[in-house]
Amino acid sequence: MALNKKSVDDFNAKGRRVLVRCDFNVPLKEGKITDETRIVAALPTIKKLIADGGKVILCSHLGKVKNGPNEGESLAAVAERLSEKLGKKVNFVSDYNVTGEAATKAVAEMAEGDVVLLQNTRFRGKEETKPEEAGEKFAQELADLCDDYVCDAFGSAHRAHASVSVVTKYVREKGGTCAVGYLMQKEIDFLGNAVENPVRPFVAILGGAKVADKLNVINTLLEKCDTLIIGGGMAYTFLKAKGYEVGKSLLDETKVDYCKEMMEKADKLGKKLLLPVDAVCIDEFPSPIDNPSINTTVVDADKIPADKEGADIGPKTIELYSEAVKSAKTVVWNGPMGVFENPVLATGTKEVAKALSETSATTIIGGGDSAAAVNQLGYADKMSHISTGGGASLEFLEGKKLPGVYAADDRA
Repeated sequence: MALNKKSVDDFNAKGRRVLVRCDFNVPLKEGKITDETRIVAALPTIKKLIADGGKVILCSHLGKVKNGPNEGESLAAVAERLSEKLGKKVNFVSDYNVTGEAATKAVAEMAEGDVVLLQNTRFRGKEETKPEEAGEKFAQELADLCDDYVCDAFGSAHRAHASVSVVTKYVREKGGTCAVGYLMQKEIDFLGNAVENPVRPFVAILGGAKVADKLNVINTLLEKCDTLIIGGGMAYTFLKAKGYEVGKSLLDETKVDYCKEMMEKADKLGKKLLLPVDAVCIDEFPSPIDNPSINTTVVDADKIPADKEGADIGPKTIELYSEAVKSAKTVVWNGPMGVFENPVLATGTKEVAKALSETSATTIIGGGDSAAAVNQLGYADKMSHISTGGGASLEFLEGKKLPGVYAADDRA
């Protein structure tokens, strides 16, 4: 784990052009930002660089941009909201080329403390670093705009993209500093220490739909934690591996043997692997997903009827999981316990969040759906840390080297 990276506190930005890769991938509805969490999370780093007297150049992607640039995924709305939050004008460069003449001119005209926001990095075309897709060229042009580089986009840190990691090569070549921002530093501290040096007992909770998404993290966490709790759709493949019938529940037949291996591994290592002992079952998956008009039946986990599907953990499982969390000193949670988007099927997720909110443990929420659930259910302020990156936090918990983290300079 690279836990000793240079941060924005390790250099002074006065008079220097600092390119900051942020995560402004915010949800938009009819051009309006519906959740500004990621913008707020970026403010401490931006304010520090402004206070230093730096010339702050911000960049980020937004959306998936599958069919080329479009105004629906422009960062214009982000520039507007940032201006309000910072109390000063953020000069937005709307050029779809991102690093073209307009950007060069805007940066050349900057005074100390000014802020420029470049257009959505994915408007440039694929950000990947394959030479035929111009990733290297894009990275070099980004580096040409600045003297130093700060990565504060943990949500993109697992991608070896031009604006995330490749740019550091060119900044470093010209003697610039490559550092992490406050948000990245916080992620490194919490997630890195949770995996490498947890205060015990260490309880990990994994939920979500698919076992396949979490193969490596299940394996890694079994070696690191004292208790591993499994919930969500992925639990039914484990139940099948125990020999239970799971009806119409989500099931990955190809991962049944893997689940058996993991249960055997837990036994061998003397770790607790907790699975649901009862389930809230439904006749059909709700359509739309938040439709509250559904019938539910609670059954023991080994008695799921052939014509029903499990969609949440039941009351006995809630009690079991909540009890396991009470005695913990470190808890990492990634993935909901059921179809939390539906009010009728959100109880398991809500009760696990409540249990976490009442413990004195260090509680780390691993981004994605679990972060959304904790925010929606009103427990966000009770958690020690909510990660801003779902995929990145999972890969970090797996022990993978994240390109955006490793690209920063090491402290001497």
